[in-house]
Amino acid sequence: MDKLDLKKQFKSVYQASANAVAEVDVPDFHFLMIDGQGDPNSSSHYAAAVEALFTVAYTLKFMVRKSSAAIDYAVMPLEGLWWAEDMAAFVADRKSEWHWTMMIMQPEFISAEMVAAAIVAAEKKKTLPALQDLRFESFNEGHCAQILHKGPFSEEGPTIDRLHQYINTHGKLTGKHHEIYLSDIRKAAPANWKTIIRQPLNK
Repeated sequence: MDKLDLKKQFKSVYQASANAVAEVDVPDFHFLMIDGQGDPNSSSHYAAAVEALFTVAYTLKFMVRKSSAAIDYAVMPLEGLWWAEDMAAFVADRKSEWHWTMMIMQPEFISAEMVAAAIVAAEKKKTLPALQDLRFESFNEGHCAQILHKGPFSEEGPTIDRLHQYINTHGKLTGKHHEIYLSDIRKAAPANWKTIIRQPLNK
């Protein structure tokens, strides 16, 4: 059975250094996505969205393994786009006002029909209300700057400031704050969490 390593295939955008900001051109990827609003630490919708995304992502993985294509691949990490209508709320950490899109990148051979079938299969196994909010679409982020943050999410501030300073020196900050969660926070100690912090850069 063929084994597909998407992190290795797209190394430049799914690996980052904590030592320096890097500029990357992000390809047009397809994602499972769910939108929401509110504090991710206390929002029941956020938790339900993450559960629904991973359930469908793993359902797709095993559908492909059992199909005639017989391809195996690792489910990609959870990613999040974050913003607020008043960006002061984002900077001031007023999480109740935050908007988010949580998402998981999919291999290029995953189709909308396959996603629809995976949602139906997931619904038969478990009641997941957030499945009704799940969508499958492309996302083209373009030219970005990114850096790796090591440690808990609550300590991201200096890393984000460093990224923004780089962007303001080399161009203009645009788009949405993007985080890629490389660590399984259920298993790793917060001090060891690794998160790619990314922001579109307009030159």
